[in-house]
Amino acid sequence: MDNNKSWIDQRFPLTKVWNEHLAEYYTPRNFNFWYFFGSLAMLVLVMQIVTGIFLTMHFKPDAANAFASVEYIMRDVDWGWLIRYLHSTGASAFFVVIYLHMYRGLLYGSYKAPRELIWILGMVLYIALMAEAFMGYVLPWGQMSYWGAQVIISLFGSVPVIGPDLLIWILGDYAVGDPALNRFFSLHVIALPLILVVLVFLHIVALHTVGSNNPDGIEIKKNKDKNGIPKDGIPFHPYYSVKDIVGVVVFLMIFSAVVFFAPAMNGYFLEHANFVEANPLKTPDHIAPLWYLTPFYSVLRAIPPMFGSQFPGVVGMFAALLILLALPWLDRSKVKSIRYRSWPYKAALAIFVISFIVLGWLGMQPVTELNALLARIFTVAYFGFFILMPWFTSIGKTKEVPARVTE
Repeated sequence: MDNNKSWIDQRFPLTKVWNEHLAEYYTPRNFNFWYFFGSLAMLVLVMQIVTGIFLTMHFKPDAANAFASVEYIMRDVDWGWLIRYLHSTGASAFFVVIYLHMYRGLLYGSYKAPRELIWILGMVLYIALMAEAFMGYVLPWGQMSYWGAQVIISLFGSVPVIGPDLLIWILGDYAVGDPALNRFFSLHVIALPLILVVLVFLHIVALHTVGSNNPDGIEIKKNKDKNGIPKDGIPFHPYYSVKDIVGVVVFLMIFSAVVFFAPAMNGYFLEHANFVEANPLKTPDHIAPLWYLTPFYSVLRAIPPMFGSQFPGVVGMFAALLILLALPWLDRSKVKSIRYRSWPYKAALAIFVISFIVLGWLGMQPVTELNALLARIFTVAYFGFFILMPWFTSIGKTKEVPARVTE
Protein backbone atom coordinates (compact mmCIF):
# COMPACT_ATOMS: atom_id res chain seq x y z
CA MET A 1 0.00 0.00 0.00
CA ASP A 2 2.82 2.40 0.92
CA ASN A 3 4.58 1.56 -2.34
CA ASN A 4 1.38 2.35 -4.25
CA LYS A 5 1.06 5.64 -2.38
CA SER A 6 4.68 6.47 -3.18
CA TRP A 7 4.08 5.65 -6.85
CA ILE A 8 1.07 8.01 -6.94
CA ASP A 9 2.84 10.76 -4.97
CA GLN A 10 5.69 10.74 -7.49
CA ARG A 11 3.17 11.55 -10.21
CA PHE A 12 0.42 13.44 -8.35
CA PRO A 13 0.60 15.28 -4.96
CA LEU A 14 -2.12 13.14 -3.36
CA THR A 15 -0.65 13.03 0.15
CA LYS A 16 0.25 16.72 0.01
CA VAL A 17 -3.31 17.69 -0.97
CA TRP A 18 -4.77 15.38 1.70
CA ASN A 19 -2.61 16.89 4.41
CA GLU A 20 -2.97 20.53 3.36
CA HIS A 21 -6.75 20.47 3.02
CA LEU A 22 -7.84 17.76 5.49
CA ALA A 23 -5.48 15.95 7.86
CA GLU A 24 -3.19 18.92 8.60
CA TYR A 25 -5.62 21.75 7.88
CA TYR A 26 -6.16 23.15 11.37
CA THR A 27 -9.54 24.66 12.09
CA PRO A 28 -10.77 26.43 15.23
CA ARG A 29 -11.96 24.02 17.90
CA ASN A 30 -15.09 26.09 18.68
CA PHE A 31 -17.11 25.59 15.49
CA ASN A 32 -20.85 25.49 16.21
CA PHE A 33 -24.13 24.72 14.43
CA TRP A 34 -23.66 27.53 11.89
CA TYR A 35 -20.58 25.86 10.40
CA PHE A 36 -22.50 22.89 9.00
CA PHE A 37 -23.83 24.78 6.00
CA GLY A 38 -20.63 25.04 3.96
CA SER A 39 -20.30 21.25 3.70
CA LEU A 40 -24.05 20.91 3.13
CA ALA A 41 -23.79 23.32 0.19
CA MET A 42 -21.14 21.02 -1.33
CA LEU A 43 -23.41 18.02 -0.81
CA VAL A 44 -26.37 19.69 -2.53
CA LEU A 45 -24.18 20.86 -5.43
CA VAL A 46 -23.04 17.29 -6.10
CA MET A 47 -26.61 16.03 -5.81
CA GLN A 48 -27.86 18.66 -8.27
CA ILE A 49 -25.18 17.79 -10.80
CA VAL A 50 -25.83 14.04 -10.57
CA THR A 51 -29.64 14.30 -10.76
CA GLY A 52 -29.30 16.90 -13.52
CA ILE A 53 -27.27 14.49 -15.64
CA PHE A 54 -30.02 11.85 -15.44
CA LEU A 55 -32.75 14.40 -16.21
CA THR A 56 -30.79 15.64 -19.24
CA MET A 57 -30.87 12.13 -20.71
CA HIS A 58 -34.65 12.35 -21.18
CA PHE A 59 -35.40 16.08 -21.47
CA LYS A 60 -36.07 17.59 -24.91
CA PRO A 61 -35.13 21.30 -25.06
CA ASP A 62 -37.65 22.55 -27.58
CA ALA A 63 -40.91 24.39 -27.07
CA ALA A 64 -43.04 21.67 -28.66
CA ASN A 65 -41.74 18.79 -26.53
CA ALA A 66 -40.19 20.23 -23.33
CA PHE A 67 -43.32 20.00 -21.17
CA ALA A 68 -44.21 16.55 -22.53
CA SER A 69 -40.67 15.29 -21.87
CA VAL A 70 -40.95 16.35 -18.21
CA GLU A 71 -44.26 14.46 -17.99
CA TYR A 72 -42.56 11.47 -19.61
CA ILE A 73 -39.81 11.61 -16.96
CA MET A 74 -42.43 11.77 -14.20
CA ARG A 75 -44.68 8.98 -15.54
CA ASP A 76 -42.69 6.56 -17.70
CA VAL A 77 -38.98 6.73 -16.79
CA ASP A 78 -38.06 4.29 -14.02
CA TRP A 79 -37.66 6.35 -10.84
CA GLY A 80 -37.93 9.48 -13.00
CA TRP A 81 -40.35 11.08 -10.57
CA LEU A 82 -37.81 10.66 -7.76
CA ILE A 83 -34.94 12.13 -9.78
CA ARG A 84 -37.07 15.10 -10.79
CA TYR A 85 -38.23 15.75 -7.21
CA LEU A 86 -34.69 15.38 -5.88
CA HIS A 87 -33.58 18.01 -8.39
CA SER A 88 -36.46 20.45 -7.84
CA THR A 89 -36.35 20.13 -4.05
CA GLY A 90 -32.56 20.34 -4.21
CA ALA A 91 -32.81 23.74 -5.90
CA SER A 92 -34.75 25.18 -2.96
CA ALA A 93 -32.57 23.31 -0.44
CA PHE A 94 -29.50 24.84 -2.08
CA PHE A 95 -30.75 28.35 -1.40
CA VAL A 96 -31.86 27.51 2.14
CA VAL A 97 -28.33 26.28 2.87
CA ILE A 98 -26.64 29.19 1.05
CA TYR A 99 -28.75 31.83 2.83
CA LEU A 100 -27.92 30.30 6.23
CA HIS A 101 -24.25 30.10 5.19
CA MET A 102 -24.29 33.80 4.27
CA TYR A 103 -26.08 34.70 7.51
CA ARG A 104 -23.31 32.98 9.46
CA GLY A 105 -20.83 35.20 7.62
CA LEU A 106 -22.78 38.27 8.77
CA LEU A 107 -22.99 36.95 12.34
CA TYR A 108 -19.30 36.33 12.79
CA GLY A 109 -17.75 38.84 10.38
CA SER A 110 -16.36 36.19 8.04
CA TYR A 111 -16.09 38.82 5.29
CA LYS A 112 -13.59 40.99 7.18
CA ALA A 113 -9.81 40.97 6.60
CA PRO A 114 -8.09 38.73 5.69
CA ARG A 115 -11.14 37.00 4.17
CA GLU A 116 -12.39 39.65 1.73
CA LEU A 117 -11.61 37.49 -1.31
CA ILE A 118 -13.45 34.51 0.17
CA TRP A 119 -16.54 36.69 0.56
CA ILE A 120 -16.27 38.13 -2.96
CA LEU A 121 -15.88 34.67 -4.50
CA GLY A 122 -18.84 33.51 -2.42
CA MET A 123 -21.01 36.37 -3.67
CA VAL A 124 -20.03 35.74 -7.30
CA LEU A 125 -20.90 32.10 -6.66
CA TYR A 126 -24.27 33.18 -5.25
CA ILE A 127 -25.05 35.34 -8.32
CA ALA A 128 -24.04 32.48 -10.65
CA LEU A 129 -26.29 30.14 -8.65
CA MET A 130 -29.22 32.53 -9.09
CA ALA A 131 -28.65 32.56 -12.86
CA GLU A 132 -28.42 28.75 -12.86
CA ALA A 133 -31.65 28.46 -10.85
CA PHE A 134 -33.55 30.91 -13.07
CA MET A 135 -32.56 29.11 -16.26
CA GLY A 136 -33.49 25.75 -14.76
CA TYR A 137 -36.82 27.26 -13.69
CA VAL A 138 -37.63 28.01 -17.36
CA LEU A 139 -36.88 24.52 -18.71
CA PRO A 140 -40.08 22.62 -17.65
CA TRP A 141 -41.96 25.00 -19.98
CA GLY A 142 -45.02 25.30 -17.79
CA GLN A 143 -47.16 28.43 -17.56
CA MET A 144 -45.07 30.07 -14.84
CA SER A 145 -41.80 29.05 -16.52
CA TYR A 146 -42.83 30.74 -19.75
CA TRP A 147 -44.37 33.88 -18.30
CA GLY A 148 -41.73 34.27 -15.60
CA ALA A 149 -39.07 34.19 -18.30
CA GLN A 150 -41.11 36.61 -20.43
CA VAL A 151 -41.33 39.15 -17.59
CA ILE A 152 -37.76 38.87 -16.29
CA ILE A 153 -36.02 38.81 -19.67
CA SER A 154 -38.14 41.70 -20.97
CA LEU A 155 -36.53 43.86 -18.28
CA PHE A 156 -33.34 43.93 -20.35
CA GLY A 157 -35.35 45.73 -23.00
CA SER A 158 -35.64 48.71 -20.64
CA VAL A 159 -31.90 49.45 -20.84
CA PRO A 160 -31.55 52.86 -22.56
CA VAL A 161 -30.46 52.90 -26.21
CA ILE A 162 -29.35 49.25 -26.51
CA GLY A 163 -32.33 47.66 -24.73
CA PRO A 164 -34.38 46.41 -27.74
CA ASP A 165 -31.32 45.00 -29.52
CA LEU A 166 -30.04 43.46 -26.28
CA LEU A 167 -33.38 41.74 -25.73
CA ILE A 168 -33.40 40.22 -29.23
CA TRP A 169 -29.77 39.12 -28.78
CA ILE A 170 -30.60 37.32 -25.52
CA LEU A 171 -33.77 35.67 -26.85
CA GLY A 172 -32.54 34.97 -30.37
CA ASP A 173 -36.10 35.93 -31.39
CA TYR A 174 -38.75 38.56 -30.69
CA ALA A 175 -40.35 36.53 -27.89
CA VAL A 176 -39.53 33.66 -25.54
CA GLY A 177 -39.47 30.50 -27.65
CA ASP A 178 -37.28 27.74 -29.08
CA PRO A 179 -34.02 29.74 -29.35
CA ALA A 180 -34.30 31.04 -25.77
CA LEU A 181 -35.16 27.59 -24.41
CA ASN A 182 -32.18 26.02 -26.20
CA ARG A 183 -29.83 28.73 -24.92
CA PHE A 184 -31.06 28.41 -21.36
CA PHE A 185 -30.74 24.63 -21.56
CA SER A 186 -27.13 24.87 -22.79
CA LEU A 187 -26.19 27.38 -20.11
CA HIS A 188 -28.02 25.45 -17.37
CA VAL A 189 -26.47 22.04 -18.06
CA ILE A 190 -22.98 22.96 -19.31
CA ALA A 191 -21.68 26.51 -18.87
CA LEU A 192 -23.02 27.53 -15.47
CA PRO A 193 -22.31 24.21 -13.70
CA LEU A 194 -18.70 24.47 -14.87
CA ILE A 195 -18.53 28.05 -13.58
CA LEU A 196 -20.06 26.97 -10.26
CA VAL A 197 -17.55 24.14 -9.80
CA VAL A 198 -14.60 26.44 -10.59
CA LEU A 199 -15.91 29.11 -8.20
CA VAL A 200 -16.41 26.53 -5.43
CA PHE A 201 -12.83 25.34 -5.95
CA LEU A 202 -11.49 28.91 -5.78
CA HIS A 203 -13.67 29.64 -2.74
CA ILE A 204 -12.23 26.63 -0.87
CA VAL A 205 -8.63 27.35 -1.90
CA ALA A 206 -9.00 30.96 -0.71
CA LEU A 207 -10.53 29.71 2.56
CA HIS A 208 -7.73 27.21 3.22
CA THR A 209 -5.08 29.83 2.43
CA VAL A 210 -6.11 32.23 5.21
CA GLY A 211 -7.87 29.73 7.46
CA SER A 212 -11.42 29.46 8.74
CA ASN A 213 -13.07 32.12 10.87
CA ASN A 214 -14.75 31.12 14.15
CA PRO A 215 -17.55 32.33 16.46
CA ASP A 216 -15.07 34.47 18.40
CA GLY A 217 -13.52 36.06 15.33
CA ILE A 218 -10.01 35.24 16.60
CA GLU A 219 -7.17 34.39 14.21
CA ILE A 220 -5.90 31.04 15.54
CA LYS A 221 -2.79 31.26 13.35
CA LYS A 222 -1.46 34.05 15.58
CA ASN A 223 -1.13 31.72 18.57
CA LYS A 224 0.94 28.62 17.73
CA ASP A 225 2.95 26.10 19.73
CA LYS A 226 6.64 25.27 19.21
CA ASN A 227 5.71 22.92 16.34
CA GLY A 228 3.86 25.69 14.48
CA ILE A 229 0.42 24.17 15.22
CA PRO A 230 -2.33 26.59 16.33
CA LYS A 231 -3.03 26.07 20.04
CA ASP A 232 -6.76 26.56 19.46
CA GLY A 233 -6.87 24.45 16.30
CA ILE A 234 -7.74 20.83 15.55
CA PRO A 235 -7.31 18.93 12.25
CA PHE A 236 -10.35 19.16 9.98
CA HIS A 237 -10.10 15.39 9.49
CA PRO A 238 -11.19 13.41 11.36
CA TYR A 239 -12.83 15.83 13.81
CA TYR A 240 -14.98 18.03 11.59
CA SER A 241 -15.29 15.57 8.71
CA VAL A 242 -17.00 13.19 11.16
CA LYS A 243 -19.01 15.99 12.78
CA ASP A 244 -20.24 17.12 9.34
CA ILE A 245 -21.64 13.61 8.76
CA VAL A 246 -24.06 14.27 11.64
CA GLY A 247 -25.21 17.45 9.88
CA VAL A 248 -25.55 15.55 6.60
CA VAL A 249 -27.71 12.85 8.23
CA VAL A 250 -30.05 15.41 9.82
CA PHE A 251 -30.24 17.37 6.56
CA LEU A 252 -31.03 14.25 4.51
CA MET A 253 -33.80 13.27 6.94
CA ILE A 254 -35.51 16.66 6.49
CA PHE A 255 -34.77 16.71 2.76
CA SER A 256 -36.20 13.21 2.25
CA ALA A 257 -39.35 14.11 4.17
CA VAL A 258 -39.94 17.01 1.76
CA VAL A 259 -39.16 14.93 -1.35
CA PHE A 260 -41.50 12.07 -0.40
CA PHE A 261 -44.34 13.91 1.34
CA ALA A 262 -44.42 17.52 0.08
CA PRO A 263 -42.22 17.99 -3.03
CA ALA A 264 -44.27 20.94 -4.27
CA MET A 265 -44.32 22.50 -0.76
CA ASN A 266 -47.79 23.92 -1.46
CA GLY A 267 -46.58 25.76 -4.54
CA TYR A 268 -43.42 27.27 -3.04
CA PHE A 269 -41.01 24.68 -4.51
CA LEU A 270 -43.07 23.69 -7.57
CA GLU A 271 -45.70 26.25 -8.51
CA HIS A 272 -49.22 25.09 -9.31
CA ALA A 273 -49.30 26.99 -12.61
CA ASN A 274 -46.22 25.12 -13.78
CA PHE A 275 -48.17 21.86 -13.93
CA VAL A 276 -49.97 23.39 -16.94
CA GLU A 277 -48.19 23.56 -20.31
CA ALA A 278 -47.00 27.02 -21.40
CA ASN A 279 -49.61 28.98 -23.33
CA PRO A 280 -48.41 32.27 -24.89
CA LEU A 281 -52.07 33.33 -25.34
CA LYS A 282 -53.09 32.99 -21.67
CA THR A 283 -51.39 35.10 -19.01
CA PRO A 284 -51.52 33.78 -15.41
CA ASP A 285 -53.32 35.98 -12.88
CA HIS A 286 -50.13 36.52 -10.88
CA ILE A 287 -46.58 36.12 -12.19
CA ALA A 288 -43.72 35.70 -9.71
CA PRO A 289 -40.46 33.74 -9.62
CA LEU A 290 -39.78 31.01 -7.09
CA TRP A 291 -39.21 32.06 -3.48
CA TYR A 292 -35.41 32.25 -3.55
CA LEU A 293 -35.46 35.04 -6.18
CA THR A 294 -38.38 37.04 -4.79
CA PRO A 295 -36.49 39.43 -2.44
CA PHE A 296 -34.78 41.02 -5.44
CA TYR A 297 -37.94 40.81 -7.57
CA SER A 298 -39.68 42.72 -4.78
CA VAL A 299 -37.01 45.44 -4.95
CA LEU A 300 -37.61 45.64 -8.70
CA ARG A 301 -41.36 46.14 -8.21
CA ALA A 302 -40.89 48.60 -5.33
CA ILE A 303 -39.12 51.17 -7.52
CA PRO A 304 -41.67 53.00 -9.72
CA PRO A 305 -41.08 53.38 -13.47
CA MET A 306 -39.53 56.60 -14.74
CA PHE A 307 -40.67 58.08 -18.07
CA GLY A 308 -42.53 54.84 -18.74
CA SER A 309 -39.38 52.74 -18.32
CA GLN A 310 -38.75 50.05 -15.71
CA PHE A 311 -35.00 50.66 -15.94
CA PRO A 312 -34.72 52.28 -12.45
CA GLY A 313 -36.22 49.11 -10.96
CA VAL A 314 -33.77 46.95 -12.91
CA VAL A 315 -30.88 49.07 -11.60
CA GLY A 316 -32.24 48.72 -8.05
CA MET A 317 -32.57 44.94 -8.39
CA PHE A 318 -28.98 44.49 -9.56
CA ALA A 319 -27.72 47.05 -7.03
CA ALA A 320 -29.35 45.00 -4.24
CA LEU A 321 -27.18 42.07 -5.36
CA LEU A 322 -23.93 43.87 -6.17
CA ILE A 323 -23.87 45.92 -2.97
CA LEU A 324 -23.16 42.69 -1.09
CA LEU A 325 -19.71 42.68 -2.71
CA ALA A 326 -18.81 45.91 -0.90
CA LEU A 327 -19.54 44.55 2.58
CA PRO A 328 -15.89 43.97 3.65
CA TRP A 329 -15.10 47.66 3.11
CA LEU A 330 -18.29 49.07 4.58
CA ASP A 331 -17.83 47.42 7.97
CA ARG A 332 -15.57 49.64 10.14
CA SER A 333 -15.87 47.64 13.36
CA LYS A 334 -12.68 46.56 15.14
CA VAL A 335 -14.26 43.23 16.14
CA LYS A 336 -15.65 40.52 13.90
CA SER A 337 -18.04 38.36 15.89
CA ILE A 338 -21.51 39.48 16.91
CA ARG A 339 -20.65 38.17 20.38
CA TYR A 340 -18.49 41.27 20.93
CA ARG A 341 -20.27 43.79 18.66
CA SER A 342 -22.04 46.93 19.85
CA TRP A 343 -25.84 47.00 20.06
CA PRO A 344 -26.30 49.26 16.95
CA TYR A 345 -24.86 46.51 14.73
CA LYS A 346 -27.04 43.84 16.34
CA ALA A 347 -30.14 45.99 15.81
CA ALA A 348 -29.18 46.80 12.21
CA LEU A 349 -28.55 43.13 11.39
CA ALA A 350 -31.94 42.16 12.86
CA ILE A 351 -33.68 44.83 10.75
CA PHE A 352 -31.78 43.69 7.65
CA VAL A 353 -32.78 40.03 8.11
CA ILE A 354 -36.42 40.99 8.71
CA SER A 355 -36.35 43.24 5.62
CA PHE A 356 -34.94 40.45 3.45
CA ILE A 357 -37.57 37.94 4.62
CA VAL A 358 -40.45 40.40 4.22
CA LEU A 359 -39.25 41.41 0.74
CA GLY A 360 -39.16 37.72 -0.17
CA TRP A 361 -42.73 37.27 1.01
CA LEU A 362 -43.95 40.43 -0.74
CA GLY A 363 -42.37 39.26 -4.00
CA MET A 364 -44.73 36.26 -3.99
CA GLN A 365 -47.86 38.38 -3.38
CA PRO A 366 -50.03 40.24 -5.92
CA VAL A 367 -49.30 43.94 -6.33
CA THR A 368 -51.58 46.09 -4.17
CA GLU A 369 -51.16 49.60 -2.79
CA LEU A 370 -50.34 48.26 0.68
CA ASN A 371 -47.87 45.67 -0.65
CA ALA A 372 -46.18 48.31 -2.82
CA LEU A 373 -45.83 50.63 0.17
CA LEU A 374 -44.40 47.86 2.35
CA ALA A 375 -41.98 46.87 -0.41
CA ARG A 376 -40.67 50.44 -0.62
CA ILE A 377 -40.25 50.70 3.15
CA PHE A 378 -38.33 47.43 3.41
CA THR A 379 -36.29 48.20 0.28
CA VAL A 380 -35.11 51.39 2.01
CA ALA A 381 -34.33 49.33 5.13
CA TYR A 382 -32.39 46.80 3.00
CA PHE A 383 -30.19 49.42 1.34
CA GLY A 384 -29.97 51.39 4.59
CA PHE A 385 -28.12 48.48 6.19
CA PHE A 386 -25.26 48.89 3.72
CA ILE A 387 -25.30 52.68 3.30
CA LEU A 388 -25.28 53.32 7.05
CA MET A 389 -22.88 50.49 7.90
CA PRO A 390 -19.74 52.68 8.10
CA TRP A 391 -21.57 54.73 10.75
CA PHE A 392 -23.28 52.13 12.95
CA THR A 393 -20.25 49.80 12.95
CA SER A 394 -18.03 52.59 14.27
CA ILE A 395 -20.27 53.70 17.16
CA GLY A 396 -21.33 52.00 20.36
CA LYS A 397 -19.28 50.07 22.87
CA THR A 398 -17.86 46.70 21.85
CA LYS A 399 -16.88 43.96 24.28
CA GLU A 400 -13.28 42.93 24.79
CA VAL A 401 -12.28 40.03 22.56
CA PRO A 402 -10.52 37.18 24.45
CA ALA A 403 -6.96 36.20 23.55
CA ARG A 404 -7.97 32.54 23.03
CA VAL A 405 -11.09 31.02 21.53
CA THR A 406 -13.92 30.15 23.93
CA GLU A 407 -15.97 26.97 23.97
